[in-house]
Amino acid sequence: MEFSMLIVLSSALLFACAPLAYAQKVASPPAPTPTPSPAPAPSPPYVNLTLLLSVAGPFQNFLNYLESTKVIDTFQNQANNTDEGITIFVPKDDAFKNLKNPSLSNLTQDQLKQLILFHALPHYYSLSDFKNLSQVSPISTFAGAGGYALNFTDSSGTVHLDSGWSKTKVSSSVHATDPVAIYQVDKVLLPEAIFGTDIPPTPAPAPAPETSPAADSPTSDDTTGSSPANSHPNSSFRINGVGIWSQLVLVIAGVVVLFL
Repeated sequence: MEFSMLIVLSSALLFACAPLAYAQKVASPPAPTPTPSPAPAPSPPYVNLTLLLSVAGPFQNFLNYLESTKVIDTFQNQANNTDEGITIFVPKDDAFKNLKNPSLSNLTQDQLKQLILFHALPHYYSLSDFKNLSQVSPISTFAGAGGYALNFTDSSGTVHLDSGWSKTKVSSSVHATDPVAIYQVDKVLLPEAIFGTDIPPTPAPAPAPETSPAADSPTSDDTTGSSPANSHPNSSFRINGVGIWSQLVLVIAGVVVLFL
């Protein structure tokens, strides 16, 4: 009897607890699935300007000035640590050798630093961008504005630079991958802020030599003048011919008179 009552109570208790357990199971939300965090964007490759200029071409003189003035650190930081990038105009070694007047040897260290800074723009520009720059020139350089600005013109795809003292063009593209653009130029860029505005005039081209007529070529005057000279022998011949016939007639007449 007691055992039967125990079974009945246990069954009743089990049925009473089952709905509560089921309700708790349904009401509890599922555990959230963790969302994976996005992978960080890859950083752009580091551009070593010293290595690039050493390998790219005959730019050792410009590279020496970059390092001696510490401007290489400024350009390197702009290339790799800013969103603007950099555009550099690099003269060939021959451009420095051919620079006689004015000479860079008389510049102070600060002026030389400004001159090297004058060869770069604090922004990345592709070759196609210079067509727009030609419409808003002059453009400030790393050295500043005013006497340190550059004028650009685009002529059928050829980019020309004018600093007042220097007029040159972009002869080739050394490196043009954002954020660094390096272009070769044929002359050293000389800013008016250092060398002034008294720019020596460009020498005029030598005139072409005049061609004189050949000495023995006939002219109308010579032809006219030679006509009388050529007529004299003919006139003498006619005169002499008349005299001979006259004498011959006289001789014949004398012979006839003798026979008569």
